Amino acid sequence: QVQLVESGGGSVQAGGSLRLSCVASGTHRSYCMGWFRQAPGKEREAVATIDSDSSTSYADSVKGRFTISQDNAKSTLYLQMNSLKPEDTAMYYCAADPIGYCGGAYRGYELDYWGQGIQVTVSS
Repeated sequence: QVQLVESGGGSVQAGGSLRLSCVASGTHRSYCMGWFRQAPGKEREAVATIDSDSSTSYADSVKGRFTISQDNAKSTLYLQMNSLKPEDTAMYYCAADPIGYCGGAYRGYELDYWGQGIQVTVSS
């Protein structure tokens, strides 16, 4: 059974940084892992993903500011968020899928497993 538990969210001023963590159980190195977010009144969107071969991809809106990484020994996925903007305010979700390649996540593919989400609020 796959379980994903996020932590590290909170409130920060614009220009600040936060690091999100997702402890995963029941997943495998062959999984696609990623971070997604949903702002009020908007659809959920892919933010950053990491394929089973460790290739990373990012939404254009976060390129150069966010970094996704994983620690396989600790089964933990991270999202380092720098230079945060008010428009980054959203509920952030960790997700996983045995498909291995995450590219479809940016075109509407729905990953199989999701965490409960964690709030990130950026004030101006």
